[in-house]
Parts: sequence; structure tokens; C-alpha cells
Amino acid sequence: MVSKPAPDVTRRSEKSRRAIYAAALTLVAEVGYPKTTVEGIAARAGVGKQTIYRWWSSKADVLLEAFLDLAEQTAREAGHDTAGHDTAGDETAGIPDTGDLAADLKAVLRATVDELLDPRFDAPARALTAEGVVNEQLGRVFVSRLLEPQLQLYVARLRSAQDAGQVRREVDPRIALELFVSPLAQRWLQHTGPITYDYTDTLVDYALFGLAPR
Repeated sequence: MVSKPAPDVTRRSEKSRRAIYAAALTLVAEVGYPKTTVEGIAARAGVGKQTIYRWWSSKADVLLEAFLDLAEQTAREAGHDTAGHDTAGDETAGIPDTGDLAADLKAVLRATVDELLDPRFDAPARALTAEGVVNEQLGRVFVSRLLEPQLQLYVARLRSAQDAGQVRREVDPRIALELFVSPLAQRWLQHTGPITYDYTDTLVDYALFGLAPR
């Protein structure tokens, strides 16, 4: 008899994990976070409920990991890892530094607009943001693993602008970035207005040049 090779448990587990990620992201987009259940994710992924509970403790944990994986895949497709480094080996900042701070910030915020308007991101991002308000542990992980690394890219770009004399030395970059990042996040989350390139371009102009007459 010809012996059959032993099944590759690692490959099988990865296939199941990928199916679970896809199921979680699809379900939350279709029925919303409150109606998304571990049972529903398991059924959509074609796995047993116990498989999910072996790896995650709740649907929030599943969705968070699925969303982080989606963000990493998107970054790789764009040619950068989640730390903003070029995957080809050239460790360049995730935010371009052309010497024109306004143009660079506008470019990256326009890319953010595209992401926020992408249905693949919108539903899970809203669900995780809302759940993170009431689930403190989830909120901390969401911020530390996804949001803060992205914000640090702005910090690095603003510090570069300080070195070039384009931003006052005493400005705190971590506070300054909130002048254009936070209004965009609020408008997206609360639907207080349209999310457009013109809007984010204006945020950058107001943040860099102020409101008073020049």
C-alpha cells in the first residue's frame, strides 16, 4: 500500500483562519455588528463554532484581527508594511517627504478618504470604533495596533518639516496632527458632512496656515 502523506495541519488552520476573517468582514458589512454572531461567522466560514473559540474569545476579537489583517494586506498591495516601510527593502516613511508639507499631507489624507469610503473598510471600522467605546480592552488594542502606528507616521513627517524649518520648533507634532486627522474622523464617524478631497485639502490649509488674515 502506498502511504498517504499526513495532512498539513498548519495549512488547514491557515485556510480556516482566512475563511473566518472573510466571513467576519462580510457579515458585519451585510447585517451590521449587533447581528453578527460567532455562530454566523462559523457557518459562513464553513467551520465549527469551537474552531473560532479555540482562537478567539469573542466576535469582537475575531473582527479586530480580521480588520488588522485586511489593513496589512492593503498596505502590502500598496507597497508598504503597516509601519510605513517599503516592502522592497527601502525603509521610506509611509507619508511622502517631497519637501512640500502641505502637498504631502493632502496626498495621504486623500488616500485616507479613499479608504474610509471603501465598503471593505467602512463597516468593520465603524463597528470596531463603536465597540471600542464600551469595550475598553478592545479599544486599547485597536488604538495601539492600528491607529497609533498610523498617527506616528504623521508625527515623523511633521518632525521632518520642523527640521526643514517649515513648522515651528515648539509645536508638538502629536497634538498638531489632530488638527486635520480628528475632524476627518469625526465627520466620517458621525456623518456630519461629506468626506471629500476638497474637505481634507481644506483641513490641511487651515491647520498649516491658520484662520487669521495674513
